[in-house]
Amino acid sequence: MRASPWYGSLARDTQQALLEGCWIVQLKSGEYLFRRGDRRNGFYGVNNGRLKASTLRENGKEAILAIIEAGNWFGQMSMISGAPHAHDVVALENATVLAARPQAFETLMNDAAFAKAIAQLQSIHTSWLYRIIDDSAAYSTRARIARRLVLLASGDMSMAGAREEIALSQEMLAMMLDITRQTLAIELKAMVAKGAISLHYGRIQILSREALLKLREDD
Repeated sequence: MRASPWYGSLARDTQQALLEGCWIVQLKSGEYLFRRGDRRNGFYGVNNGRLKASTLRENGKEAILAIIEAGNWFGQMSMISGAPHAHDVVALENATVLAARPQAFETLMNDAAFAKAIAQLQSIHTSWLYRIIDDSAAYSTRARIARRLVLLASGDMSMAGAREEIALSQEMLAMMLDITRQTLAIELKAMVAKGAISLHYGRIQILSREALLKLREDD
């Protein structure tokens, strides 16, 4: 958790107050942290493991919005607005989540520095959301896939750092992009041919960011 850029930006006493206001939630793979429509009950930080945020479309298909990795904090909008959760969050693997109690969160929000940090966190999440919307509207399928791979390699919604390997199945990536598994396979094969990526079971390795960035520009 201390490796989280957002958490690390907090003052030491604020970090301690946040942790003291949390309870620990242990999730098994496939277990829900909360479902769409559930009332707010915490401001969450992923200590280990990975979660996914998703929703069901009218046709019953699942749309994966984000992969929430260790170090990510989320749930601030429901805590501030009091509105129910807008999507489902479920564990992709066994995970440990810290959940700040509403009362503790509200007390911390009385501190101007913490309130500013929450505003910055919301700005990060909003920028991420606008980027996803922009990609869907303005780019070709191949460019959308390439751009999402770059985003995932940067920590997806946290944009916290870079890695060369993305632990994600092709099925899940297709659900994130709202394309068929067959279409994704064709486009990934083209990226392999360009020397941009290599494919492995349950993961995608970025071999050349330059080649991938070039694909991002091809429309």
